[in-house]
Amino acid sequence: MNKTLRGLILAGLIFCLQACTDSAVIDTNQKIDNRNWTYTQKVRFPVTIEDPAKAYNVYLNLRHTADYKYSNIFVLIHQSGPGMKTSTERREFKLAYPDGEWLGSGSGNFYTYQLQFRENYKFPSKGIYTFEFEQNMRDNPLREINDVGIRVEPAQEK
Repeated sequence: MNKTLRGLILAGLIFCLQACTDSAVIDTNQKIDNRNWTYTQKVRFPVTIEDPAKAYNVYLNLRHTADYKYSNIFVLIHQSGPGMKTSTERREFKLAYPDGEWLGSGSGNFYTYQLQFRENYKFPSKGIYTFEFEQNMRDNPLREINDVGIRVEPAQEK
C-alpha cells in the first residue's frame, strides 16, 4: 500500500471517529422496577449546564416492551434550577401509528424512543438543573415501561 493511500485511509478514519463522538451533556436512563411505572416513582436527573449562551435540545428517553398497551404516553415534566421558577408541563408523546406499528426503533421485544420536548432551548444561567419525569396515564402502575431517561445535547447551529 503506498503512502498516499495509507494517508487517505488514516484521514478517513480520523474524520469518522470525530464525527461519531457524542457531544451530549447527558444521555442516561433509569430502569423501572419490574417494568411497572407508578405515579409515585418520579424519575429524576440532574443536568449540569456550563454554557448558558448555547442552545440545547432536550429529549425524554423511553423504552417499553411490545406488550405496552397504548399508542401514546402522557408525562409530567418538572424542571427546576438556578434563575428559574420550578415549572411543570404535561406532554403527550405518540408512540405508534394508528395501525399499531411502533414508531420507536425496535430490538427484540423492546422499542426505544428519544422524544424531543425542548428545541433550541437556552437555560437561564450556568448551574445544575433538575428534570423529573412522572407518568400521567390512567393506569397505576403503567405496565411494560422498561427505562426512562434524558438526553441534553447542544442544538445544531443553523
